[in-house]
Amino acid sequence: MFCFGLDNMAHFMISAAHKSSGKTTVSIGLCASLASRGLKVQPFKKGPDYIDPLWLGQAAGHVCYNLDFYTMPGHEIETLFAGRMAGADIGVIEGNKGLYDGLDINGSNSNAALAAALDAPVVLVLDTRGMTRGIAPLVLGYQSFDPDIHIAGVILNSVGGSRHEAKLRNVIEHYTDVQVLGAIPRNPELQIVERHLGLMPSNEADAAQQRIDAIARHVQNNMDMNALLQIAARAGMPAAQWQPQVQVSTRVSIAYARDAAFGFYYPDDLQTLSAAGARLIPFDALNDDRLPDADGLFIGGGFPETSMDQLAANTGMLESIRRFIEQGGPAYAECGGLMYLARGIEWQGKTSPMVGVIPADVKMHQKPQGRGYVRLCETGRHPWPPIEGSDSVVLAHEFHYSGLENIQPGLSYAYQVERGYGVDGQNDGIIYKNLLASYSHMRNVGSNQWARRFVAHVDACKDREISLRKRG
Repeated sequence: MFCFGLDNMAHFMISAAHKSSGKTTVSIGLCASLASRGLKVQPFKKGPDYIDPLWLGQAAGHVCYNLDFYTMPGHEIETLFAGRMAGADIGVIEGNKGLYDGLDINGSNSNAALAAALDAPVVLVLDTRGMTRGIAPLVLGYQSFDPDIHIAGVILNSVGGSRHEAKLRNVIEHYTDVQVLGAIPRNPELQIVERHLGLMPSNEADAAQQRIDAIARHVQNNMDMNALLQIAARAGMPAAQWQPQVQVSTRVSIAYARDAAFGFYYPDDLQTLSAAGARLIPFDALNDDRLPDADGLFIGGGFPETSMDQLAANTGMLESIRRFIEQGGPAYAECGGLMYLARGIEWQGKTSPMVGVIPADVKMHQKPQGRGYVRLCETGRHPWPPIEGSDSVVLAHEFHYSGLENIQPGLSYAYQVERGYGVDGQNDGIIYKNLLASYSHMRNVGSNQWARRFVAHVDACKDREISLRKRG
């Protein structure tokens, strides 16, 4: 086994020429393979994503953190990366889309920009289906497009057989100086099931660990892992200094749904909720018969439509949540959570009743109703107390195939939509009593400290309730 100094520096980025090249499957396999060598593997995912990080985190044995230029300034990305790499043996960064793809012509938020910021050598996963000699100009073009980006190696994916592999290797060795780190044969049986938002989440997938183990064996058997480790060991590290969150004493308890229907949570957001003074209590909306005893409620995103029959059948939980919100309990819901709190969900010709505190009906569509980054402006009706440093302009993201219909007129909204769609193209963040429900997914960052604001809101509601009880 190749050994290298564990200096909290070794890392690399997995990217590709375009999306759907197989980089997520390869990244899962590499994370699991490296972890099987006894290394502490810290995974990262570029951009706003919940599903890939679930798989990467399970494969690595450590939660995966998102690095997103849209919601995070560069110094926050570098600081988060440096902090999470502390104590890790190796970092694996999975990109999104292609290496040079981004929102603007300058590529300021591209994978390449992230690789440059983190001094990460890039390993390109290339989908080789239908390709032989043409792979050379592709690699050369990616090398020459930005000389500051170090493309340290390529992984040939979906190789058609030994003859195909030999041709690809010969071409790359003849025309380029890029190292071929592996050639992974095509194996449809190892593909993870996809649905409208991408891969099926690992919290839903049957035998997810068995699938990860099979992918890891397939990748490892067709990779030069020692060469990859050597590349990772040559990476640099940003100069940012990690400042651990100041933990305050626990003041409130917050129940949050964590099950096959609701699993979209950023781990650092949950950590910030805890650091801000919340004791987090997970519950299963599918199987538990009532909410746990808690001061607040948080229901994140997920796929409630795929579990709507089971959610509807769990009438005890529906009633428990309805009663909590109707009695003024502070609650926050995102996307799938918003859908769950509506009157019902219509999908594939069937409608199932949900909690019913949001006066609207949910209908699933064939095409996305909201997709990509959003820019929101607080209306002044936002129920949470402001916190110094938080901006009234919120940068977030949305990705939903559902839309609200038969919306009761006169609803109050926390946000005006300046970019994106939200609830109706103009508004997002439905306010009902002490509930805030939004299609947008928030990220707790310096300019949007939603987690700390929500804890403060729960705390204020708790204090009012205690005061009312004393007067009563």
